[in-house]
Amino acid sequence: MPSALHIARSGLDALDQRLKTISNNLANAQTVGFKRDRAAFETLLYQTTRPAGAPAGADARFGMGLATGAGVRVAGAERIHAQGGFTLTGNALDLAIDGEGLFEVTLPDGRPAYTRAGQFTLNGEGQLVTAQGYPLAPGLQIPDNATAITVGPDGTVSAMLPGETQPTEIGRLTLVGFINPAGLEPIGENLFLESAGSGPAQQGNPAEGGLGRIRQGALEASNVSTVQELVEMIETQRAYEINAKVISAADDMMRYVNQTI
Repeated sequence: MPSALHIARSGLDALDQRLKTISNNLANAQTVGFKRDRAAFETLLYQTTRPAGAPAGADARFGMGLATGAGVRVAGAERIHAQGGFTLTGNALDLAIDGEGLFEVTLPDGRPAYTRAGQFTLNGEGQLVTAQGYPLAPGLQIPDNATAITVGPDGTVSAMLPGETQPTEIGRLTLVGFINPAGLEPIGENLFLESAGSGPAQQGNPAEGGLGRIRQGALEASNVSTVQELVEMIETQRAYEINAKVISAADDMMRYVNQTI
């Protein structure tokens, strides 16, 4: 039979993890494209002393059972992929996704990674890359003499070249969707990896097949609400204090029994 001490301790462990999740959300409140996490709890195994419906006498049965829970634990951190707000920057290489989907980039080891952060820039070879230098996939080469870059809602990229009166189409951006984006594996640097929980990547054109549109000159802000996180932090703190008081009360009760009996 689990003691109140062990049950309350499991509550402290779970609430500590929830506080870490809230802390990470608040720390990334200004991170472009960040998606907040939410700690999900689950009960531990129950020890059944008497099942419901057990005989209570010759012709009677108990209407309810007697079972004692063993506490709580964190089942996981659910990522909330709700749309964040948009911040207008006026930078032609800042891109935001209005709707579902992620940008695909290529890591140095050749693996594909995915991000909602559209803070792109050019490297020394004229390729569109992330702030960390990871090239966008499929690759997009910007002409050296381009005087202006235009990205349409459907991902079409055009450049204005010297001596021409009309922009020239130089490529098209694609987006990637997942059946369960909450199952993507976060690796830092605003990047995610495909996992068994997310399902396979499904590449498509923006504004088609349920994927969002591209908004040029804007960035998607974090979907963290500082007010909501602060409220949850206070709730977590109060619950932590209550579990700590349970431990203190259980300790006092056992001390009384040891000293009296």
